[in-house]
Amino acid sequence: MTRRKRNRHSSGERAVSVLQSHEIGQMRSAGRLAGELLDHVEREIRPGITTADIDAMVHKLTAERDAVSAPLGYHGFPAHCCTSINEVVCHGIPSPRRRLESGDIINVDVTPIVDGFHGDASRTFLVGDVNPIARRLVEDTYVSLWLGIAAVRPGATVGDIGYAIQSFVEPRGYAVVRQFSGHGIGRIFHTAPAVMHYGRRGEGMALRPGMTFTIEPMINLGDWRCDVLDDGWTAVTVDRALSAQFEHTVLVTERGVEVLTAGACELERLAAAGISVPEMVRIGGLAMSPPPAKVASAS
Repeated sequence: MTRRKRNRHSSGERAVSVLQSHEIGQMRSAGRLAGELLDHVEREIRPGITTADIDAMVHKLTAERDAVSAPLGYHGFPAHCCTSINEVVCHGIPSPRRRLESGDIINVDVTPIVDGFHGDASRTFLVGDVNPIARRLVEDTYVSLWLGIAAVRPGATVGDIGYAIQSFVEPRGYAVVRQFSGHGIGRIFHTAPAVMHYGRRGEGMALRPGMTFTIEPMINLGDWRCDVLDDGWTAVTVDRALSAQFEHTVLVTERGVEVLTAGACELERLAAAGISVPEMVRIGGLAMSPPPAKVASAS
């Protein structure tokens, strides 16, 4: 789940949590469950099911794992996950009245809490026969996520992450949403640092080992701006153009970055998308071996 951007970043570096080794193990468990929840949803996505059906799936599997859903009741949010379809940028509320139709794209955002730690992840799924423009948006948004991840290492900055994403998507004619950001995460759902998906190299907070946060670019076909509907949650594009999002929770390691919320088929998904990642990226705790070619520079 995203965090709304503040007008000023009031959270200083001292507010950032750096996890200890035993806490990192617990974050891995939470991240692993988030990936499993999305794997399960992916197998069930099809025309005809409702977004309430998706919410029920997430609730059932979360409860079976003795975990709880962080979104439920969070500042009054009424569901176990967010389901954001087509022009909905984020925070869509599941409903028994909204059935998926062939041609839809839908982002499902889950955050289970396991032993007090949060694992936050989302994916945008294609429903039935999706037109080439929408398909390309989803594919390019996934690439942008991994460009952002590849920018993470000790000594890098949050601006490096935003630059990697922005400099890839904008030349392709897309717009980066600026009203919502990634966020620090651990025992607390949303904390510092704010991870914007646009920015300049070298600017912003420096990253250091033990930090955990989300990277979750929201990419629009049209205008970057969003409106929030009367329900207080559902954010839609101002021009009602399509929007896509992918999200992973990551850990800064001594050498690079570990993706904590990888799905069971993440490596296959990367290969299918033609994405290669640097050697310093670990996926689901596994180092890439043999080292693949580095992801192309976003500059």
